[in-house]
Amino acid sequence: MARAIEKLTALRVERAKRPGMYGDGGGLYLRVTEDGAKNWVFRFMLDRRPRWMGMGPLHTVSLAEARKRAGEHRLQRHDGIDPIEARRLLRLQAQLEAAKAITFKQCAESYIKAHRAGWKNAKHAAQWKATLATYAEPIIGNLSVQSIDTALVLKVLEPIWTAKPETAGRVRGRIESILDWAKAREYRQGENPARWRGHLDKLLPARGKVRQVQHHAALSYAELPGFMIELREQEGIAAHALEFTILTAARTGETIFARWSELNLLDKTWTVPAERMKARREHRVPLSARALAILEEMQAHRASDDAFVFSGGKPGKPLSNMAFLMLLRRMKRDDLTAHGFRSTFRDWAAERTNFPHEVAEAALAHVVGSKVEQAYRRGDMFEKRRRLMQQWATFCTTAVVQEAPSNVAPMRRMG
Repeated sequence: MARAIEKLTALRVERAKRPGMYGDGGGLYLRVTEDGAKNWVFRFMLDRRPRWMGMGPLHTVSLAEARKRAGEHRLQRHDGIDPIEARRLLRLQAQLEAAKAITFKQCAESYIKAHRAGWKNAKHAAQWKATLATYAEPIIGNLSVQSIDTALVLKVLEPIWTAKPETAGRVRGRIESILDWAKAREYRQGENPARWRGHLDKLLPARGKVRQVQHHAALSYAELPGFMIELREQEGIAAHALEFTILTAARTGETIFARWSELNLLDKTWTVPAERMKARREHRVPLSARALAILEEMQAHRASDDAFVFSGGKPGKPLSNMAFLMLLRRMKRDDLTAHGFRSTFRDWAAERTNFPHEVAEAALAHVVGSKVEQAYRRGDMFEKRRRLMQQWATFCTTAVVQEAPSNVAPMRRMG
């Protein structure tokens, strides 16, 4: 009578050359592949369907070891356990144990490295590092990422939640992203303790209720012509750059990092590449006569076609992102921010022009309308924006003289 199990011998295993499956019994098989490789597999039934489980190559797992493992898997099946799932859980447990040596700080560094290429500029990565180093790492930086729980997240957030709500919101979001990344990499299990909706929103007050959002300080458009006169009296590249920023309704970073290669002076157009735009979409900016005049003045500082338009103090470097702030301080206008002039432009366009809302929004490089509307709106309303920006430049550079009211009645003609 043929044996039900242990049908193979060491010699037969050694001599097996023909591709195929050689059964040892009890679900254990030696598989010989087309290229002559030999490995062990275990066959079992689950939900009336056959499943095959790899058990390792012959040069690593001997016949005796393969039979031992096959016996363990048969016992698992007898107990209603899926051997493949049980092995997966063991491996996951081993990974989690190993993850105890992986700290939150290490995960944060890996997360930033993995996402750096998708961020607009190096400044964004630096902001991530700075906020985490200041607020999160002193408390949870050296702890295993698996051990981070709600109590630890609250220990990071509560001291700054009411004092610095905007910063606290960013820190919470960054911790949440890093913990999600760690879970995806199987460094941790369970729910994300930094999740806001349905979790931390039950433990912390909404940031909007803690303190009203502070908007960028903006100048009334009625005061702008007078401000522009004072600005043009200032010396230095920063003053030219700020005036150019106001005239183009650009963001600070778009101006500071502008290069000559982005400008077409003949076409009177500045094309900001997508990677430098907040919406990650290329933005064409029509240049008014005054904006072009500023660029003509900056030609004297032009080192190459790819150089920065508004160069900084060091060769090959742009203006510092603090340049506008320091300029406004010198002008004794600490109440203003460079970004606030975009609000000034938006108010002026709404109240002093008849241009449609969409044209002004496009000038600010805002995404207009739903995704469906964007799909049908192929153009960027460039010619309309050119007329709008020229009117804006005219307004900015035209002093408004208001006559003082007179109490003297006009003389009546005699005759």
